[in-house]
Amino acid sequence: MADEKKRKTKKPAVKAEAKKEPAEKPAAKKAKAPAKKTAAKKEAKGATEKKAPKKAQPPKKYVPIVVRASSRYVRVAPRKARLIADQVRGLHIDQARALLRFSPRGAAHDIGKLIESAASNAENNHDLVADEMRVAEITVDEGPTLKRYRPRALGRATPIHKRTSHIAVALSPEEE
Repeated sequence: MADEKKRKTKKPAVKAEAKKEPAEKPAAKKAKAPAKKTAAKKEAKGATEKKAPKKAQPPKKYVPIVVRASSRYVRVAPRKARLIADQVRGLHIDQARALLRFSPRGAAHDIGKLIESAASNAENNHDLVADEMRVAEITVDEGPTLKRYRPRALGRATPIHKRTSHIAVALSPEEE
């Protein structure tokens, strides 16, 4: 019984404290209330007021046409293809063709074909002159890896990972 009396006496004390706090909070809110507008007032006010005309937007800058070509699942390791891609990036298309033609790396042949494809896209689809283009961007992403196994001594097998690449080229007109 003593526990029940303690519980009963404690509860009203807590309620009294709880009553005091809300009484103070609305007074603080009332001071801020005139500064804030409720959503209903905003809607009602917005319906009666006219919206200001939109400001004139600045003229759009000239954005050069970008011609893209991509080749997926190319059987060359991305690490090896990136070495060639880094050499070609930003070059004029004639310089890129010359560099790729005489490069001893195997990935140069695939990237060269891709740049020729993008140049053809520029001529046929966008009516641009292919010889006035430059390699704006070139990316080499990793494709799926073909997993193979090679037999070794004592009945063991070692894995062979044949990596593939996804190569994308973007050509843009030469900046004058």
